[in-house]
Amino acid sequence: MTKGIIFDIKEFSLNDGEGIRTTVFFKGCPLRCIWCHNPEGLSPGRELFVTKNGCSECGLCKKPCDHEDCRGLGRCIHICPKGLVKAAGREVDAAELAAEIKRGEDLFLSTGGGVTLSGGEVLMQPDFALELTEALKPLNILIETCGHAKREDFIRVVEKVDTVYFDVKLADREAHKKYTGVYNDLILENLEWLKKSGKKFKIRTPLIPGITDTEENLSAIAKIADGAPVELLPYNKLAGAKYEGVGKKFTDAIKSDTSRIKSTDGLPENFKLK
Repeated sequence: MTKGIIFDIKEFSLNDGEGIRTTVFFKGCPLRCIWCHNPEGLSPGRELFVTKNGCSECGLCKKPCDHEDCRGLGRCIHICPKGLVKAAGREVDAAELAAEIKRGEDLFLSTGGGVTLSGGEVLMQPDFALELTEALKPLNILIETCGHAKREDFIRVVEKVDTVYFDVKLADREAHKKYTGVYNDLILENLEWLKKSGKKFKIRTPLIPGITDTEENLSAIAKIADGAPVELLPYNKLAGAKYEGVGKKFTDAIKSDTSRIKSTDGLPENFKLK
């Protein structure tokens, strides 16, 4: 049995694919996008998540405890009287998680929905993703991916799912490195394979003010898409809300909380604004 680490499960999701869906968020991501709104999903392992607002600094969580699930976190996640100290990430068995999700099988099938595997990055845990996908049959499976993965892992997971939402954030190689921490070579190579695979897919681009929403970037992405559907995602104004909880600082490089793109007027017909 394969186990994986997830950091959230969102039920009755209407924005991660067709129909009513359950979205499973995998922990771990190879990118470090400065606008990421799920900082607790970046690290591949369990980590401490502390909500600072409301903390009375009583110190109870810093006292030694013998709870097995607190080991390695440096705090007790059970003793806080306000429930402000938690663990981001939990280890789950693929078969057990699938059985839990499939309790809603009738609803998924009746609405044309299913299960969306998101993150973090699904392809950071390819074996877990494959076993979970197999255990979830006959439900519709969609994956959301940044595409930065070994070709063999990308292919073997994509071949087993029904739909792929593929992020293309920045077309320029150097800009991609600057704002996400990695070059986009591997991403674009995997996208080319996906475009020829016959698999149902959609390209998605987050509209980050002054960074990804420029005319230059969107025009370049249009060429990369070559007619494939492109969905433009509005910038999440609350992107920085959870950074303090995992001991990180949100960027000050984003100067506006509103993208200049308000409609698809002037953009190619295959571009849609979510």
